[in-house]
Amino acid sequence: MKQVKIFKTIEAEISALEADVNRWLRDSGADVISITGNIAAQSGNPSGEGRGGYVPSDVLLVVLYDDGKLK
Repeated sequence: MKQVKIFKTIEAEISALEADVNRWLRDSGADVISITGNIAAQSGNPSGEGRGGYVPSDVLLVVLYDDGKLK
C-alpha cells in the first residue's frame, strides 16, 4: 500500500533534516517511490525579529513509499 511521510523544518536546520530523512530511510526499509521537496521563500521581517530582519524559509519534503517492504 502506498503511504506518505512528511518531513518539515526551516532552512537553518537542513543538515538535521537530511540526517532525519536518512535515518528514517535506513531504519524503516521503506521502498521509496519518490521524494519531492519545496522551500517557501520568506520575505523580510518588518518586526525585526530574527537575524537582522531575516526570516528562515520553511522546508518541506514529501516521501511517497510503498509499505509492503517495511520491517
